[in-house]
Amino acid sequence: MSISKLKVGKSYISQGEFAIDGGQDAVIATLLGSCVSACIWDAARGIGGMNHVLFTDDTSGSDQAYGHGVNSMELLINGLLRLGADRSTLKAKVFGGARMIDGLSNAGPRNVDFVKDFLRRESISYIGGDTGGNAARRLEFWPGTGRARVKSVALQVPLAPTETMTAHGVELF
Repeated sequence: MSISKLKVGKSYISQGEFAIDGGQDAVIATLLGSCVSACIWDAARGIGGMNHVLFTDDTSGSDQAYGHGVNSMELLINGLLRLGADRSTLKAKVFGGARMIDGLSNAGPRNVDFVKDFLRRESISYIGGDTGGNAARRLEFWPGTGRARVKSVALQVPLAPTETMTAHGVELF
């Protein structure tokens, strides 16, 4: 796991990472499929953070994946507390958990259930988000205010038709 502490500007996190930042202009962004991001913030102190982890998995080694989920949630929450956040005022939004390939895996919905249950057990207010479905999401989170913006990513990227030509009896494309 890596952390970016109060580096105001735009941070991008990928799977297995989290960032903590603050202020009106700070933005943390990621791209989610079946993975889930918990966006947790303390509005009174103007700080927050976001993680990006695949929490559960139907495959062998899923116990290890569960451990990564617990670790990621704990690192994010404890990082906020170390920077002065008040646990009693933390709020959370949850994003992601799509079923990217229908019928192949139930990991996305299980990831969402894991995060919501974790927040409930930690007494952190879950106030919404955007989860489920079958499309990837681009997520931007303003950790100082709790504002989030989600854009759906197309399921299929349109491909331009390829041109073929023949040279010396060999078809090139």
